[in-house]
Amino acid sequence: MMSALQSHGYRTVVVTGVGAIIGQGIVKSLRQSRRAVRVVGIDRNAYSMGPQLCDVFYAKPACEESSPAYLAFWLDILVRESVDLVLPGIEVDLFFLNAKRQSLSATGATLGLNKAELIELARDKWLLGLELPKAGLAPIPTVLSQNWHECVDTLGMPPFLMKPRQGNGSRGIIRLYDETDFQYWVNKSDGNFMIQKIIGHDDEEFTVGAFGFGDGNSLSPIIFRRRLSPAGNTQYAEVVVDPAIEQATRKLSMFFKPIGPTNYQFRKDNGVPYLLEINPRLSSSTSLRAGFGYNEAEMALDFYLDGIRPETPKVIQGRGWRYSGDFILK
Repeated sequence: MMSALQSHGYRTVVVTGVGAIIGQGIVKSLRQSRRAVRVVGIDRNAYSMGPQLCDVFYAKPACEESSPAYLAFWLDILVRESVDLVLPGIEVDLFFLNAKRQSLSATGATLGLNKAELIELARDKWLLGLELPKAGLAPIPTVLSQNWHECVDTLGMPPFLMKPRQGNGSRGIIRLYDETDFQYWVNKSDGNFMIQKIIGHDDEEFTVGAFGFGDGNSLSPIIFRRRLSPAGNTQYAEVVVDPAIEQATRKLSMFFKPIGPTNYQFRKDNGVPYLLEINPRLSSSTSLRAGFGYNEAEMALDFYLDGIRPETPKVIQGRGWRYSGDFILK
């Protein structure tokens, strides 16, 4: 069956995190592409609806991801399913695949990964911020301090944001209004945080997709003005044209030289775009972007498997919402 599918032009693609919104969005985008795709889903949760979207599903084993057994699990799937391409849908899988590039690529599968150095740098928002002036962008004023008065002296008057240095979206972000708030959350934290000035407003937040070619060039970006869900994912998106955001995205692309799907998140303050984070992977907005004509999963098939630089698609103007629904299997 496997060879018959491949002989008819099917490509086998592993999508991870299919129990979560990003993995499900990748699968949906693959199904909307012009390419014939066989989807192998991977997730820890075999009881979500995600596996129902895939042609084949594997539940992750009950072992540490640093163990030899976990690497063996991956090697077995890549060989058993004759996998052509792997697209990570969650950060933990991105980091694992990045760390095991050599071993996993030896199976013949292509890993749809961004530049290794960017993956590692983007894990730490503090270190990423230190690089932004080199790219020609002003960073959001930020300090590493457990002293309230130092924060006020550097950032001005509160409120401030306490952010984990690692992580994505709005998870773990605390708004600090005074010294009492500050001391409470510092005492509860593991110390791995930064304090940041609040810039802009909620209606001036943007998520941007730009497919990179590894040489500093990227496709023209698709820019969403967005609103977040309580979980920190994009819930509402409106396609916009914003020259300042587009210019900032191009500067970042020229400096970091990303490869493949790359997500940039910005806030604007007095017309100036400030980078919040870079997700060097497919993001929670992937399926929304595909709905407006910017299908990054399809681009990944062309680029990683066939060496084809995708052309900038015609983006449809409009608005999109993410909502909950029912999936019934009888």
